[in-house]
Amino acid sequence: MNTLALGPSWLDPDYLINTFGLPGVLLIVFAESGLLIGFFLPGDSLLFTTGLLVTTGQLKSPLWLVCVLVALAAIIGDQAGYLFGRKVGPSLFKRPDSRLFKQENVEKAHEFFEKYGPKSLILARFVPIVRTFTPIIAGVSRMNYRSFITFNIIGGVLWGVGVTLLGAALGKIEFVHQNIEAMLILIVLISVVPIAIEFLRARSKSKKEAAAVGEGQGQGQGPVAGQRGRHARR
Repeated sequence: MNTLALGPSWLDPDYLINTFGLPGVLLIVFAESGLLIGFFLPGDSLLFTTGLLVTTGQLKSPLWLVCVLVALAAIIGDQAGYLFGRKVGPSLFKRPDSRLFKQENVEKAHEFFEKYGPKSLILARFVPIVRTFTPIIAGVSRMNYRSFITFNIIGGVLWGVGVTLLGAALGKIEFVHQNIEAMLILIVLISVVPIAIEFLRARSKSKKEAAAVGEGQGQGQGPVAGQRGRHARR
């Protein structure tokens, strides 16, 4: 099966799986789930392709075992991110930008965490980049460990098992198998939808706040202007 590399050829899910096998998949899931350097890795498309290759027999591992191991890798990855966040603390927000680290990503994850609270650990699983930084932010915020474990497990299972099973189920459909390139692009686009929605909401909110401030200033100037006019006539 030939797939379209969504970025550098070495990030092509098919290439990664054929080269490194299941251990490589697990390592990538672990890194993307909680290591700062893992935010650029192909999480959703990789899991989808993994499920598809299991169904077609190109990946010689039982589907149930793959799902269990992927979920564990995702959960342990978030655990590592949480512990890292607790250790580095606020210094993470002062770290300078580099080629692999952008302060903007940390701020987005922090806003996401503040908005959705503990359930952000579940929602962030389905949002690229944000899912890498959210468990770290949870650690920085010193989120209750028991709550973190609970939401971490739920999110890891829903994302890791869910996307893998989706690939396995759709991989049985000949149309999907023959158009895997388009399917991978679709998976990536769907993954970006939550980010686009949040961006549009934030933009709309900013415009409304700016308009409200403008109206408030206009109303505040009205009486003053009127008083000035009366004083001038006197």
